[in-house]
Amino acid sequence: MDVPLWFALIVVGYLGCKLARPPMWLVLVLLLGGYLIADSLLAPVVDSVIK
Repeated sequence: MDVPLWFALIVVGYLGCKLARPPMWLVLVLLLGGYLIADSLLAPVVDSVIK
């Protein structure tokens, strides 16, 4: 079965929020931080650490 990555991330994120019940501010900080880092000069550094 071929599932798009964006759909899998939405499902995993939704289930994680429902089951783990993290504070909403933490979810928003992680989403905003990830978005800002992905478009910054730190993106190649983060990419090399992940791979």
